[in-house]
Amino acid sequence: MTPKQTPEAMLGRDFGTLPELIRLYAEAAPERVAFKLGAQSQSYAALDRLMDRVAGAFQRAGAKQGDAAAICAATSLEYLAVFLGALRAGLAVVPLSSSATAESLRMMLEDSGAAYFFLDARTDEILQGKLPPGVGRVALDDSAAGTKFAEWLAPEHARPVEITALPEQPFNIIYSSGTTGAPKGIVQPNSMRWAHVRRGMHYGYGPGAMSLASTPLYSNTTLVGIFPTIACGGTVVLMAKFDVAEFLALAERERVTHAMLVPSQYKRIIDHPDFDRYDLSNFQMKFSTSSPFPAALKAEVLRRRPGGLVDSYGLTEGGGTCALVAHAFPDKLHTVGRPAPAHDIRLIGDDDREVGNGEAGEIVGRSVVMMTGYHHQPELTAAAEWRDAEGHRFIRTGDIGRFDEDGFLTLLDRKKDMIISGGFNIYPSDLEAVLEQHEAVAEAAVVGAPSDRWGETPVGFVVLKAGSNANAKELCAWANQKLGQMQRLAEVRVKDALPRSPIGKVLKRELRQELFERY
Repeated sequence: MTPKQTPEAMLGRDFGTLPELIRLYAEAAPERVAFKLGAQSQSYAALDRLMDRVAGAFQRAGAKQGDAAAICAATSLEYLAVFLGALRAGLAVVPLSSSATAESLRMMLEDSGAAYFFLDARTDEILQGKLPPGVGRVALDDSAAGTKFAEWLAPEHARPVEITALPEQPFNIIYSSGTTGAPKGIVQPNSMRWAHVRRGMHYGYGPGAMSLASTPLYSNTTLVGIFPTIACGGTVVLMAKFDVAEFLALAERERVTHAMLVPSQYKRIIDHPDFDRYDLSNFQMKFSTSSPFPAALKAEVLRRRPGGLVDSYGLTEGGGTCALVAHAFPDKLHTVGRPAPAHDIRLIGDDDREVGNGEAGEIVGRSVVMMTGYHHQPELTAAAEWRDAEGHRFIRTGDIGRFDEDGFLTLLDRKKDMIISGGFNIYPSDLEAVLEQHEAVAEAAVVGAPSDRWGETPVGFVVLKAGSNANAKELCAWANQKLGQMQRLAEVRVKDALPRSPIGKVLKRELRQELFERY
């Protein structure tokens, strides 16, 4: 007799799948809660049954392994059931940003080749009913946006035809935000997501884990926190929309142990006037990714919030990942840590050759966690790759970094954000760090403005701390006293807030656009 499979045994395998794990938890602990959203909760058994109905509905509609299904809707239990049920049917999932324009959404739908589109009334309003031909619409909120979800589902107790997931098969297609051009579809294979799951096992995920997910479900940042939780049999508490007071209340009430946040959220949480009134003592581990995490903020989070802190650096495209276990290395908070185990990260110059020890260069990386490529864009895929002398494939990050003598990586800047002034390379992060040393400055961003004399010249944008009335010219003069001669700011501008993407990245392109009005 073949011994019964267990979740623990599957997690020990080189390859497995989330749908298989959820089936095992549904059998072993059917009443354990998988997801909570407001007053709603969903057990592993209920989730497993709903995934079967979703997979059965796809197969009834003629979907084949490798087809794509797109989702653009508000956070809901139905959203996650469609995502996971599509995987059970062998489909690749295409989660689309609910903040995208109609044009961008149509572009991504057409590029993905999705024949099935799950949406809600708000998305339908954005699109005004205009979709690429041949795309079937299903309304997750049971609105008039499409076939009602409840009607589209396969009958109760439906059992889909089992499929064998392949490591190289697409798990999902994550579209870039398009901050530097048209959105690019990043194809993440099953093997990549499984590696994310197994990496998460080292951070205390398990049946007792209670994760709080507060960023949108279309974001890779959110998914890399949700998937390890579910894979290890824990519970995910979902927030429909991030709110600081609600986050703190949920963390206390649900006795949250894990959370993935972006740096701007950490800042807002720490700054909340009632922060110290909440009991956050159940936190075991906090994570951050997606955008630079200032060292001073890391230090404050370590001082004021219980549990460990891990800051991860990497791309949605994969390649190489660094992790700073901040609570273990409090003297390295200015870095993004060391390369993760089995992750090969190198630095290359403009000539595509590796730079010497201690020199700055573009960060490239390789590992088992790597995208297949950009969907339908082989030229862009090739441009994103670098190969070493042995022909090994690396992913270019576009970031500039430097390793210190202990092997910790410091990010200097985005390659495209680097300012070249009079032939001298200026890293905006250096100037931002100086501006943020001023007692009146809450945050800063520096971009290059056109200059007839120098080619480019740095301009600073700052947000002041509450109650401050510091003068922009005085701030500029103060910073320039501390900066090298070739780094000096042409001016400083004070703003109420820096423009940010939905997950908190500073949109420097918008700041550059503002400069065109003057330079």
